[in-house]
Amino acid sequence: MTSANDALAKKRFFAIAAMRIAGALLVLIGFVLIRGGWELAGPPTDRWIGVALVLIGAFDFAVMPLLLARRWRSPKNL
Repeated sequence: MTSANDALAKKRFFAIAAMRIAGALLVLIGFVLIRGGWELAGPPTDRWIGVALVLIGAFDFAVMPLLLARRWRSPKNL
């Protein structure tokens, strides 16, 4: 039974780590768009897309791992 619990814990750990990496990548891509490094839809629109990506990435990096950890927390009565 512990090997199943260990496998589940590893999957959850990697899911949280992947969420943080994805959030950091979104923030970096957003800053590149804000700076004008890539052009998607034109200068004023690219900045707004970049700001949106930075905000979403910051949420994914900082808040989502906490929410996932709280949801997956083991019960205290064990």
